[in-house]
Amino acid sequence: MPAPMLARRKLIAIAGLSVLSARPAAAAPPKEIAIDWATYNPVSLILRDKRILEDAFAKDGIAIRWVQSAGSNKALEFLNAGSLDFGSTAGAAALIGRINGNRIKSVYVYSQPEWTALVTRPDTGIKAPADLKGRRVAVTRGTDPHIFLVRALANAGLTEKDVRLVLLQHADGRLALQRKDVDAWAGLDPMMASAEIDDGATLFFRDPAANTWGVLNVREEFAAQNPEIVSRVLAAYEQARRFAVDNPKALAAALVAATKLPEAVIARQLERTSITHGPIGAAQRDSILAAGIALQRAGVVTADTDVAAQVNGLLDGRFLAATQ
Repeated sequence: MPAPMLARRKLIAIAGLSVLSARPAAAAPPKEIAIDWATYNPVSLILRDKRILEDAFAKDGIAIRWVQSAGSNKALEFLNAGSLDFGSTAGAAALIGRINGNRIKSVYVYSQPEWTALVTRPDTGIKAPADLKGRRVAVTRGTDPHIFLVRALANAGLTEKDVRLVLLQHADGRLALQRKDVDAWAGLDPMMASAEIDDGATLFFRDPAANTWGVLNVREEFAAQNPEIVSRVLAAYEQARRFAVDNPKALAAALVAATKLPEAVIARQLERTSITHGPIGAAQRDSILAAGIALQRAGVVTADTDVAAQVNGLLDGRFLAATQ
């Protein structure tokens, strides 16, 4: 074979090896899965207490690290920082997080709740969202109660600028209302149920349809590198959800133990929480899209944001389908 041809073949072979070596190696399986539990996500308590994930991943040598989320805002912070792989939020809160650059996918439904309403004391004279003008309102920014408040104000012809927001985590908002430090509170269960039963607080504005679904989110990078693990986590969630549906007393007991709240308070929370749906799809898309458009009209989401595209990029139902 002529020398020039040999040289050319050697160059081609070397180039091929260079291309192969430049390809990224497959991601090694994680040594642990970081996942949250939250009192606004009752199914997470069953999942944690029954050690379903631990049993599912024991043979792989993958540890499970549990982190409490005090609200959607905290779950989103943890996801964005990489200290959680899976986090529980409201659907609308997940959308706002993604619009703001938090690279997450909503992959599962853990509840269809009426977990938020606008709450006040009987002595304030507040009867409707319009009465909040100039009043002090406790709220946890970046959560479904915050989004619910914004939508309620908009429907009354008001904006956040018309009220005096007091930014507190949910439990502190309830205490601020009780102590008369604020006039109203954008509530969240089970603290909201406790305020009703223990403090005599009133839910002066309710709209179940404006409560977006409770969704489980995964970091987009984690999902891309570990799709099979995501499917297995959701299969475990389904096992926990079905157990909770079949064993309501066990679910209530788990919430009582986690919250240290009376059984009557937990019963009130569960009265307005449905856990009969797991797969994420069209119903969640419609609810989250409606919230996103309402927030855009209220000026919370910029006018140039393609809300529908953001919702489509957020929801991903393929992982649970792979388990069924």
